[in-house]
Amino acid sequence: MRNLDSKFKRSRRLQFSITETGKELGKKRKGLPGQHAAEKKKLSEYGKQLQEKQKLRDMYGVSERQFRRLFVLATKSKEVTGTAFFRILESRLDNLVYRMGFASTRAQARQLVNHGHILVNGKKIDIPSYLCKVNDVISIKEKSKGLLVIKNAMEQTKTLVGYVTRDDENKSGVYTRYPERNELTQDIKEAQIIEYYNRRL
Repeated sequence: MRNLDSKFKRSRRLQFSITETGKELGKKRKGLPGQHAAEKKKLSEYGKQLQEKQKLRDMYGVSERQFRRLFVLATKSKEVTGTAFFRILESRLDNLVYRMGFASTRAQARQLVNHGHILVNGKKIDIPSYLCKVNDVISIKEKSKGLLVIKNAMEQTKTLVGYVTRDDENKSGVYTRYPERNELTQDIKEAQIIEYYNRRL
C-alpha cells in the first residue's frame, strides 16, 4: 500500500527529502517530528536497512509490493544490483514524466498518467509503473497540451537530468539513455537495501 502520510512528516522522520528539493526539511523545524524526537535511540543495523528502504520507496512513491518486485527484477540483471535497481525505478513512466518537467512532483505525474494524458511512442499508457525503454518518446496527448498544471510545471523546470530531453513546442521528450549512478541521489545507501532484501528473499 502506498504511504499517503504528509511528505513533510515522512521527510523529517527519515531526515531525507523525498521530493529531492529539500523543501520538506525546511529551516525552522529541524530534527524529527514529535515532542520526544530528541529521545530517539540509535538505530540497529536492521533499523538502518529499513530506513534506507523507506527513503528510496517514499522518494519514488511506490507500494511495498511494487518495490519488492522491482528489486527482484534488478537482482536478475547483469549489472550491479544497486545500479540496476535505480535504473529500473528511473525507467517508470511516472518518474520520466516528472524528470521531463511535465509534472512538478512524481505524485502529480502519476495522476497525469492515470488520467490518460500521457503517450509513449504515440500510444496512450495509463499505467504509472509502466517501464520505458531507452529512446522511447513520451509526449502529452494533443487534447491535454493546454493543461495549466503541465504548463506551470514546464515553466518551473528549466534544467533537466542528462538522460532525458524535452521538446517544449511539441510537449514531448525522449528517454535517451539509462542514468549513471553518480547522476542520482547520493543520500541513499543502496547496499543497506540489498542487505535488507537478501535476508527476506
